[in-house]
Amino acid sequence: MDSRFLESFVIVVDNGSFAEAARRLNLTPAAVAQRVRALEAEMGARLVSRSGRSVRPTPAGAAILDHARLFLSNMRDLKAIAVSDKPAGELRLGATPTSTTGILPDVLALMTKKHPQIDAFIQQGLSPGLYDQVLDGSLDAAIVVEPPFAIAKAYEWRLLREEPLILLTPASSPRRKPHDVLASEPIIRQRPNSWVGRLVDGYLRHAAITPRSRFDIDNLDAIAVMVDRGLGVALVHDWSPPWPAGLAVKKVPLPANRFARRLGLIWARASTRVRLVHAFLEAVEAARHKSAGPAKTALPRRRR
Repeated sequence: MDSRFLESFVIVVDNGSFAEAARRLNLTPAAVAQRVRALEAEMGARLVSRSGRSVRPTPAGAAILDHARLFLSNMRDLKAIAVSDKPAGELRLGATPTSTTGILPDVLALMTKKHPQIDAFIQQGLSPGLYDQVLDGSLDAAIVVEPPFAIAKAYEWRLLREEPLILLTPASSPRRKPHDVLASEPIIRQRPNSWVGRLVDGYLRHAAITPRSRFDIDNLDAIAVMVDRGLGVALVHDWSPPWPAGLAVKKVPLPANRFARRLGLIWARASTRVRLVHAFLEAVEAARHKSAGPAKTALPRRRR
């Protein structure tokens, strides 16, 4: 069985589209469809069905999907284990939206230059979902916000970046004390039940401020744009650039601010691709030394 055919089948199912699978595999949709048909011929059963532009697994396809994922994972492990003198193989990495644009580009540029034999698969998502995918083995590692609970001992978490909370206001706003602004202006905020939303709630409780919430939004770029449009102010972490272009907003430091978003990498200690994770961490450290960002960055080991 050609593992490329199996990989194409899984990617088609995961993305629900031959066109999107073709984009990810750098092939034409016709070539991807041909691979899937070849796999179906070998299996003796239809594995996918089309409904308009969307593609879904048939009962037979759904039955083999988990086994196909495990087979491909084992293939990646064999590649990594076989090369004993240098890290090689596929690193399946999750990342939050701001780390995808703010941290990853420089790090991946350095890692691919030093370790061209490492292939990185990047999946963007929110911290809770990425955390769960590391625990179930779907991802080898993920850049996530530090969880508001203890991490299991079978997993390692290392701090990459600390981002303090700041008050974001329209640039035209008159100078006022931050707490007076928060107590009087409508606040555009991240969802309170998110990990960062809990951090914001903690600061507001610490400052004894009852906010007048206007919107709950997960997307930080959208929050910054809404502040620019005068729809309210926001408590956000000072995330790594780039920020949306052309905004007229002010970043106002907060008094006695011990509330910071801590971004770090989580991975399984016993992973067969731990050497790839370490290569990634080395690239993080190299990128940190190459260009200092506006927020503190470090790689201390977490004390337990």
